[in-house]
Amino acid sequence: MVSIYRLKPRFQRLLRPAVRCLFEHGITANQVTLSACLASLSIAAVVAIFADQRWLFALIPLWMLLRMALNAVDGMLAREFGQKSRLGAYLNELTDVVADSALYLPFALLPGVNPLWVGLVILLAMISEYAGALGPMIGASRRYDGPMGKSDRALGFGVLGAGVASGWLPLGWIDWSLMLIAVLLLATLYNRIRQGLAEVAGQPVNE
Repeated sequence: MVSIYRLKPRFQRLLRPAVRCLFEHGITANQVTLSACLASLSIAAVVAIFADQRWLFALIPLWMLLRMALNAVDGMLAREFGQKSRLGAYLNELTDVVADSALYLPFALLPGVNPLWVGLVILLAMISEYAGALGPMIGASRRYDGPMGKSDRALGFGVLGAGVASGWLPLGWIDWSLMLIAVLLLATLYNRIRQGLAEVAGQPVNE
């Protein structure tokens, strides 16, 4: 299933010199993970508190792009510089869910947006990530199948944030966008379960 996650190897190649520099300066993967989560919470709080200042929603796409880079950086530090840890595995999964939820919530404060759709997207995002993380429990790999994985959601909400900030996106369209994201999240949940079971059964996994 098509997903932005497929672009990750190319993204990592671009970041590798910066990752090496961070390692040489004593920065650890867990420090990057926690810092990214705290920054996400701070940005979400600012946008939510001043939600009437629509231009602040431009912070969401800008931060989403930087956060995707930081997510790649912490993984590379862990894998390529011997910083893998059990604590890091917990932090990687939990902080992503917390940060994503916080960054989606400000959209519920916009006039004309039904908070229930924002809540549904947050719930389905949590469940789909949980399904992906359950892969190793049944003997499969951690599943990142799309079409609405973490990177895809970052793009989707980044576009929404840019649309709100610029005024080019009518607020009445946001509910419809959230409905589409919810449907794609259901497809993602199905794909992650199906592909995980197929992997364990030794069947071909059609990426």
